[in-house]
Amino acid sequence: MAEFAANFGDVAEHSPWVAERAAGARPLADRDAVAQAFAAALRGAARDKQVAVLRAHPDLAGRAAVMGELAEDSRKEQAGAGLDRLTPEEFERFTALNAAYKERFDIPFIFAVKGATKGMILAAFEERLSNGLEDELKNAIDNVCRIMRFRIEDRVAG
Repeated sequence: MAEFAANFGDVAEHSPWVAERAAGARPLADRDAVAQAFAAALRGAARDKQVAVLRAHPDLAGRAAVMGELAEDSRKEQAGAGLDRLTPEEFERFTALNAAYKERFDIPFIFAVKGATKGMILAAFEERLSNGLEDELKNAIDNVCRIMRFRIEDRVAG
């Protein structure tokens, strides 16, 4: 279990307990099973643990990105979506949306950005701001599960 947690402890942003819980599902036949174990670990956790995972995620194009403080996986993912190359107007828009979203839901906006464009992310921001809290918590957890799957796919051979 310790080796599994050491190799996968950072798959869920600053939340190694998810890997520890997923390790309990071993043996895992393939990377799809690993991703499913991570999703089950998060989805099966108490609400406060789920919210803690959500709150561990950085804002998209936020202060941590500007200060160079993103975890390596987050840095690569945000750069892949072009969030490290925003115009001043785009940066201002992301900053305003991040603040509005946090004020409304008390968690950061989470979007699995791999394969997405800035426009897709901004459209999702706009759309999801009108959701109710329960729907948005579900969306955020679904997106964390997608992020974890992408990270596992990057680490584990098919």
